[in-house]
Amino acid sequence: MTDAPHDGTSPAPTPDPPPTPDPPSPVAPPPRAPSPSPAAGSTAVPRDTLRDALGLYLELHAHPELSGAEAGTAERFAARLEADGATVTRGVGGHGVVGVLRNGEGPTLMLRAELDALPVDERTGLAYASTVPGTMHACGHDLHLASVAGAFALLAREPDSWRGTLLALGQPAEETLEGAAAMLADGLYERFGTPDTVLAQHTAPLPAGILAHGRGPMMAASAALDVVVHGYGGHAGSPQLTVDPVVTAAATVMRLQTVVSRETAPADQVVLTVGSLRAGRRGNVVPDDAELSITVRAATDHALERALSAAGRIVRAECAASGCPRDPDITLVSRSPALLPDPAATASVRAAHEREFGPHRVADWPGSMAAEDFPRFAVGGVRTAYWMVGTASPGQWRAARSGGRPVPPNHSAEFAPDVRTALPAGIAAMATAARQLFKETR
Repeated sequence: MTDAPHDGTSPAPTPDPPPTPDPPSPVAPPPRAPSPSPAAGSTAVPRDTLRDALGLYLELHAHPELSGAEAGTAERFAARLEADGATVTRGVGGHGVVGVLRNGEGPTLMLRAELDALPVDERTGLAYASTVPGTMHACGHDLHLASVAGAFALLAREPDSWRGTLLALGQPAEETLEGAAAMLADGLYERFGTPDTVLAQHTAPLPAGILAHGRGPMMAASAALDVVVHGYGGHAGSPQLTVDPVVTAAATVMRLQTVVSRETAPADQVVLTVGSLRAGRRGNVVPDDAELSITVRAATDHALERALSAAGRIVRAECAASGCPRDPDITLVSRSPALLPDPAATASVRAAHEREFGPHRVADWPGSMAAEDFPRFAVGGVRTAYWMVGTASPGQWRAARSGGRPVPPNHSAEFAPDVRTALPAGIAAMATAARQLFKETR
């Protein structure tokens, strides 16, 4: 996911966390890696299945790889699927992995998880922390992969509980919003069959063991822009002989703030962020160029389009006002639609989760301005179902609720899921959803 799935500093309202003992603090190293807890996720997961999934999680967390470079992650995931009987194809749309398990006549379901990590230096102090400097699974993709592998193993060992074709997908480059489109362009559905429904889940700063479903858009439509402002460089002591792109870029950053405050309807949800401004190398040299990296996100595709149009107009106008020697370069790096899961599939999966976990463990998700490329899979009548899985330990949650330190969110250097509770919940949630949809669409 291209941002934390909850953009407030305090967690969204949910039921109280399950009464499990507090695990070690996420900022203090535990004495050893967490032990499997078969009953920790509300639904019992067999110990051997949980042990294998936990082993995969620990390997992935310690060896994260960035978008487009997920070769080792893909191989670990593929090997796990093969061990449970899948026919595995590697290298789909980059480092993408597809595992296929056929079990008679019936629907085709796809379980999707992401391979990539983030350029973040981990500060959790965990015994199994990242061994790769500057790279960390700060968004929970390692837990997603381990959960899908565990759910796949459960379904493979219980063929009498479902009929049809099960696909397990390891998607590359989610953080750059490129991987889903790349896999589809590489013939994902043509080569492996068009699924009836695609399922996915995502970690969130909610109590571990809690699931949350949305009743509308789960995540925002999003676009990323790279902008190059062209000036005319020279000596800092002779600014009249230059066109300073730094000043133009700074004016552009400030003016872009009006896209939300003055060009967006108050009822619309829009966020515009200039995440990077790069220009020059020395204080006594006016550079030739300045570069901006911009993200725009909105609750609807229409609002996103309007905000993008305004942003482009402002960039060009500021360059013209500064007398830049040529128009700016504006490149659309990536774009993804709003995440709006299928209502019928969502209702069915939520009901199954409430039966399996208990209604008190299934909450409402209020929506988020984070973004996903998962909506790309909803083409040609394919349905999607998507839900959130809590990762915060009881101690973290109680501290946040009492006004203490907020739960470290996704993309934080201190993001540390309470894996002993979150992993069995993720496995059980995915397996439960798959069984339900297999049964419905026979």
